[in-house]
Amino acid sequence: MAVWLYNLITGTYFLSIKLAALFSEKAKLWVFGRQDYFKKLETAFQKKDKNKPLLWMHCASLGEFEQGRTVLETLRKEQPTIQIFLTFFSPSGFEIRKNYPVADWIFYLPSDTASHAEKLLDIVQPTMSIFVKYEFWYHYLSTLKKRQIPTFLIAAIFRKKHPFFQWYGGMHREMLTCFTKIFVQDQSSLELVSSVTKNPVLLAGDTRVDRVAEIAKTPVEFPLVKEFCGENPILVCGSTWPEDEKLIHHFVQAPEFQKWKIILAPHDIQSARIQAIERQFQGDVLRFSQLEKQAGQGRGPARILLIDNIGILSKLYRFAQVAYIGGGFGTGIHNTLEAIAYSVPVIFGPNHEKFAEALWLKEHSGGFSIQNEKELLDIMQFLQVENNAKSSGVKAFEYIQLNQGATKIVTRELLQLSNRV
Repeated sequence: MAVWLYNLITGTYFLSIKLAALFSEKAKLWVFGRQDYFKKLETAFQKKDKNKPLLWMHCASLGEFEQGRTVLETLRKEQPTIQIFLTFFSPSGFEIRKNYPVADWIFYLPSDTASHAEKLLDIVQPTMSIFVKYEFWYHYLSTLKKRQIPTFLIAAIFRKKHPFFQWYGGMHREMLTCFTKIFVQDQSSLELVSSVTKNPVLLAGDTRVDRVAEIAKTPVEFPLVKEFCGENPILVCGSTWPEDEKLIHHFVQAPEFQKWKIILAPHDIQSARIQAIERQFQGDVLRFSQLEKQAGQGRGPARILLIDNIGILSKLYRFAQVAYIGGGFGTGIHNTLEAIAYSVPVIFGPNHEKFAEALWLKEHSGGFSIQNEKELLDIMQFLQVENNAKSSGVKAFEYIQLNQGATKIVTRELLQLSNRV
């Protein structure tokens, strides 16, 4: 792809976001967060200590941040004097983590143009940079390479269908040469990337495993959630979409599961979605935000605790006997690792083939794939037997035990390869 064509495509994309801001709250945040960007950046960086190293980490959104988080925190622990500049592409990452205390500066990433890349690096002057998983921006990467700033890609996954491995993927292959080292999650990615670049590639694993294991070791109590659960078996439904909620509604109505309670955390918590879920379940819902207000007042027959905020789902899986992971009837399942870190068996939809952990869980009976309502009820009937649920949970946790350590591999290599941090 020629640079002019890349500029045309990305320019059109960024323009479409600005147009979408007229009616989309998320797009509006994207645009507003970049207003007067470089003026704000220059003001913020007046407090920079030029005698200390500065690490720039860029993440697309919240999920990628969670993959980079353990690396940031380990580097901070190993090098307490390091300064950290954290950027996000999406509001769903920035708005949730804009007060993350480990980073010294947290900003959006400006649209990818040659002038923006030059301006950002002139102001920030990082001594090292890290991009997480899928973030490939040509002008930022090529400018980092031109300035000989050590740049790393971590937690990366590659598929044969990606542009890097197609006849038209010359620019994408060129971007791979901008990385000092590439850390991939699986053997397939290692083999694919090594076939198209001479730059060092290392199989490190998935840093998310270290993160979820860390969360599970330090459980948050949530006494009001515990009170809601009582002695009932709990199905935690994480990152659900309307297609998932149709199945869950079928489960709620099934006579054989009336003793179960449900903690439901939709992927989208905008007001319209929350209200739609409340209508769907016909008053059988209590919002998480109402828990404290209604504590001790008798919450009636509510069986569904609706999580209407972001950031606590990973800590709520500790209450589950079984977890349902959403997204499998759409573009792909969400995070199964957060649940299995608590030895909880997981259920998910058919679109899971690109997730190595889901395939492993299916093979080892720690996770179960379903196609429809009947299969959901059949699996829940099996997991309703306590010994079956415990056995599947033990199998699920084996994946966590076998795959920890990616953070240590990545940070060790980063510290060895960059003499500046």
